[in-house]
Amino acid sequence: MSTGTRIKRVIPVALYTVFYLLCFSYLENRHVRYHIIDSSLDDKIPFCEYFIIPYFLWFLYITVTIGYFLLFNENTTEFWSLILNLAIGMTLFLIVSYVYPNGLNIRPTEFSNDSIFTRMVQFLYRTDTPTNVLPSIHVYNSVAAFSAIHTCKKLQKHKGIRIGAFILTTLIILSTMFLKQHSIADVATGITCAVATHVLFYARVTEKQGAKAKQRSRFISMIHICRILILSFISKRITGEWKNFTRRLFFF
Repeated sequence: MSTGTRIKRVIPVALYTVFYLLCFSYLENRHVRYHIIDSSLDDKIPFCEYFIIPYFLWFLYITVTIGYFLLFNENTTEFWSLILNLAIGMTLFLIVSYVYPNGLNIRPTEFSNDSIFTRMVQFLYRTDTPTNVLPSIHVYNSVAAFSAIHTCKKLQKHKGIRIGAFILTTLIILSTMFLKQHSIADVATGITCAVATHVLFYARVTEKQGAKAKQRSRFISMIHICRILILSFISKRITGEWKNFTRRLFFF
């Protein structure tokens, strides 16, 4: 890949990153009334400080994935599919946060032990407010990164990388709930949005890969099944307060 091509890729990514960070900073510092979106169902999920490891690994996971497709993957379609996929989800997050300011009230106020893990969680809580959480960017970007890795032609022979990406993605999704950084609603909407954009950007790729199309469709089906199971679980255990929230969310 030529230096010129890399520069052409870096510029829009850098510009959007600056745009996103400026918008996010504004959302975090404005004074508005936040709608608390957690429910009693979130209280049933225990806090586990050890999940701070995969939670922080998210930053490395997304950076390395973008870096690979940006600098080392010559397939232009695969690069822009990843970048546009991420940009759509992150822009949607900004819009939702602006129109419907939201937050959580599920973080623990004290910890049962003093360890390096709890100290890392305390650092996270100090630097990241429990506001603007819907949909979860940790969840959305993780699934988007896995979609890119799973469908990348050059990585088809590297089964270990694809399996590792799947495991890390799963742990990151779980970490958002076990650390009380996100509610089930945040995770469910993040997965739903990621599934929608996966079909948008990668269904055509799946068709072009001939014999491997069935494997890709199984991945899409697996994500759909996970989404259905999560939403079914929520609907069966849902409370009156949660129902009111969903009405406000989708009909505000």
